[in-house]
Amino acid sequence: MATSHILLTALLALVSWQAMASDPSPLQDFCVADKYSPVLVNGFVCKDPKVVSADDFFMAANLDKPMDTTNKVGSNVTLINAMKIPGLNTLGISIARIDYAPLGENPPHTHPRATEILTVLEGALYVGFVTSNPENKLFTKKLEKGDVFVFPQGLIHFQFNPCANKPAVAIAALSSQNPGAITIANAVFGSKPPISDDVLAKAFQVEKNTVKWLQAQFWADNQN
Repeated sequence: MATSHILLTALLALVSWQAMASDPSPLQDFCVADKYSPVLVNGFVCKDPKVVSADDFFMAANLDKPMDTTNKVGSNVTLINAMKIPGLNTLGISIARIDYAPLGENPPHTHPRATEILTVLEGALYVGFVTSNPENKLFTKKLEKGDVFVFPQGLIHFQFNPCANKPAVAIAALSSQNPGAITIANAVFGSKPPISDDVLAKAFQVEKNTVKWLQAQFWADNQN
């Protein structure tokens, strides 16, 4: 009986740990990504520590420079993750600069593997996120320069620059070396191959012609 109880406790602890875990925790000081290794793992294989240098933890990213926002949504996301800085591998963090044109937005999207914390460097932003079913409750806030807002992992969220004559800039930190991004409109109406118009017409309660029109649009990618 005691042995069964111990095994059950261990199993529950393991399941709980897996449920809470995001990126795997490092088991050494660092695990610089070897992006050229043929071995496939969850993340990247470690480079031999003997050949690691300071450059593996560095990138001249020019995050102080404005980025091009001349696209349909009027924004540009410059993400720095483990693909760009190998030293981020297993450290569970990445960073992004987000530029917004006047009236530009970072459209509704999710990060399947990361919580995001965002601070406004210039301008102002109207931001928000929506909770999961069945409540689908919307939380919104108007942010000014220096304000900070958190978007919980996996929830649909957005940022919008409400100013018609001034751009905005934000910096976001994300709790994954590879947070991922799923832009809702792009995924639903711009998938390849396209989702059946029967499915989408039923889901959105609209005519098939409306679905076809939406699928025919050019869905801008603001990820850099």
